[in-house]
Amino acid sequence: MQLLDRIEDQIAATGLPLVGITLAAVPCPDTPVILTLHWHGFIKEKLADVESAQPVAYTPVPSSALQVNDRWDDLAKVDQATLDAAWQMGAWDVSRAEQPACTRPGAKTVEPLECLQAFGAYPYGVNGKHLVVSDAPDSDELIQVAARRGYLMWMFRPVSGGIWREVTEDATLSPQGRRAGPCPLKPIPAACEGRRKTVYRFGVPTQRAEGSVITA
Repeated sequence: MQLLDRIEDQIAATGLPLVGITLAAVPCPDTPVILTLHWHGFIKEKLADVESAQPVAYTPVPSSALQVNDRWDDLAKVDQATLDAAWQMGAWDVSRAEQPACTRPGAKTVEPLECLQAFGAYPYGVNGKHLVVSDAPDSDELIQVAARRGYLMWMFRPVSGGIWREVTEDATLSPQGRRAGPCPLKPIPAACEGRRKTVYRFGVPTQRAEGSVITA
C-alpha cells in the first residue's frame, strides 16, 4: 500500500499545504480505505466574477477524500503503510484510534457523526459549500460496515508538504522536513474491541538532542 505516492501526487496537483492527514478503515480484509487530506487555504467569495472585485468572504478549501483500493490481509499492513508515509513526511507522531460500532446500545449521539467524518462524508457544509470533496465510490458501504463492526482511524500532521515547518523543532528531520524511509517502528496489533488509542511517537526535540550531546 503506497500511501506516500498518492499524498504527494495530490500535493503537486493542488499546490496547497496540508494541515493534517487522516486514514479510515474497517477491520475487514481487502476492503478499501479512505484517505482524507485536509488543506490549508481559502476560497475568495466575490459578489461578481470580476478580477478587481474585493472578496466579501473567505471559505476554507474543502478536504479531499480519496478511496485507496490496494489489497491487504492484515491491519498491520495498513498500519505500516501509514507509519511509513508519516515518518517520511516528517510528522511528529501518528495517532491511531480504534472506535466501536456506533449503532451499539448506549453509543453517544456524536459517534455516528464521527463515523461519517472519518470516511469523508460530512453531512453539512459552510456557507453552502462542501467541507469535503470525495472521490470514494464505496464510502457509503464502508460507513455501514463501520457502524456495525467499528473502525480504525489514523491521523498525522506532515511537516513536508504541510504548514508545520516553521514551528517544528525536531532533531530527526532534514532541512526539507523529511526523514529517510522506511519507518523504524513496527505496528502494535489492534485489539478492535471497544475504544482504544495508540500513539506512535517519532520526533525528538532539538533542545533535548543538543543537550544530550553537550552532556555526553
